[in-house]
Amino acid sequence: MAVELSDPDILRYARHLSLAAIGYDGQIRLRNAKILVIGAGGLGSALLFYLAGAGIGSITIIDDDTVEASNLQRQIIHREQTVGQPKVTSAALALAAYNSGVRINPLAVRAKAETILPLLAAHDVIADASDNFATRQLLNAVAIAGQKPLVSAAAIGMMGQVSTFTADSGCYACLYGTELPQHAASCATAGVLGAVCGVIGSLQTTEIIKQILRLPDDARGRLLQFDAAAYRFHDTRYTRMDNCPVCHSQSTAWEFAHTLDSKRDCA
Repeated sequence: MAVELSDPDILRYARHLSLAAIGYDGQIRLRNAKILVIGAGGLGSALLFYLAGAGIGSITIIDDDTVEASNLQRQIIHREQTVGQPKVTSAALALAAYNSGVRINPLAVRAKAETILPLLAAHDVIADASDNFATRQLLNAVAIAGQKPLVSAAAIGMMGQVSTFTADSGCYACLYGTELPQHAASCATAGVLGAVCGVIGSLQTTEIIKQILRLPDDARGRLLQFDAAAYRFHDTRYTRMDNCPVCHSQSTAWEFAHTLDSKRDCA
């Protein structure tokens, strides 16, 4: 556990230290925090940069994809020189150059229950920066089973959203059910404004910091949506669903996660 900030730390995080919501003790808590991030794409790019910039001590990144030229329009953590590399490798290089004091653990693996399970105990918050409904459902179930807050974000077209799911406040399944859409739109088919990924990734980082520091007015039980076309934010309140098939208990969450993994393996 870090007990003090060095002189270079004090200089680097001076604006945080002056902020009443963070201060010296809060910066120590950020440095001691461990975040598990799933996805190093459009959302993950802004999220990872701002987590590292905030001085989060340890970040594990899970993504089994490689960098493509079409990613560069919004995935600002990657470079032309890293096209063809695993996204986690490209992201780790960028973060190391940005803040060498952050420990980065890149894992070029698919997000599965058996992959994430051994990592849960060592992390404080799970960040969902994935790009599909099946992975979001899986991460929701795993987070509930592991009793970790899930800060979930999504972006497509000119829209984006952020929420924090927990067993007490309500989970992704409480809000959207458990059925996976058969013909869901994707960024590849519907497009996405790159800057929207930046807005939502930044909001996701803000929420993670709120969870670490236990700040009030967080996103539990709330769905914050951003419409770039209309330039509007919409804040929707939701509650936990009675007998939710996922957050009803840890055992139901694990059962749903493993069932979903089996379906994804057959897809």
